[in-house]
Amino acid sequence: MNIVGWSPFREMDDLFSRYRQMAGPLTSNGDRSTSIDGHLDWRPVADISESKTEYVIKAELPEVEKDDLSVTVENGRVTICGDRKMEKKDEEATQHRIESFYGTFSRTFALPEDVDENAISAAVRNGVLKVHLPKSEVVESKPVQIVVE
Repeated sequence: MNIVGWSPFREMDDLFSRYRQMAGPLTSNGDRSTSIDGHLDWRPVADISESKTEYVIKAELPEVEKDDLSVTVENGRVTICGDRKMEKKDEEATQHRIESFYGTFSRTFALPEDVDENAISAAVRNGVLKVHLPKSEVVESKPVQIVVE
C-alpha cells in the first residue's frame, strides 16, 4: 500500500521548492529572500519504510527542539509541523554563506488503511524524528457464498 498518493503536480512543486531553496532568490545584501510571514519556506526530507508490523516515517530535523515539534493525526493523515529557529548572529563574525533552512515547516502524509491511528507514536533523537505507524490486526475475510432466492 502506498503511504503517499502520487501527484505529478506535487512532485513538480517539490522540485521547484527545492530549487528555490538552493538557488535563491537572493536579496541585494546576499541573504535569502523570505516568505510573506518572514520565514524561509522549507520542507524537511523524510524517508518512509515498512515492515511486517509497522510503517515508519523518518524526518531529518537538525537543531529542531522537541518543544518546537507537533505531530497530529486527523482524517486519515499524519502531519508533522515545527519551527527551526535561526541562531543568534555573533556581531563580530561575518557570515559568508548560510545554506541551512530556518523557519516553520509542515509535512502531511496520507495513512494507509491498515494503520492503527490510536497506536501512533513519535520520538526525536539526534535531530531525527521517527513516527511509528503500527499496522492494525487485519482479519482475513474468507469468501462467503450468498444464496440467491
